[in-house]
Amino acid sequence: MLENIIYITVFAILVFVLSIAVKAITRGVEAKQIIKEEKDLDLNKENQKQNLEVIDQIKELKELHDKGILSDEEFKKAKEKILE
Repeated sequence: MLENIIYITVFAILVFVLSIAVKAITRGVEAKQIIKEEKDLDLNKENQKQNLEVIDQIKELKELHDKGILSDEEFKKAKEKILE
């Protein structure tokens, strides 16, 4: 009888410890996923910022070309340089 009580107690403790371990692993995986999503979001924002800068530079070149300050060849070379 005492032996069964000990087995049941050990089993209950084991189940409790395993449930805590599963919760901890789940939290770790979720935290890792959140961090990855935040990094991706930051990279996307940085890429958008760089794209806007390129667009602004090309617009400035176009304005200079429209005003006649840059020739067609100069405009093409400058645009290619920005897009590299």
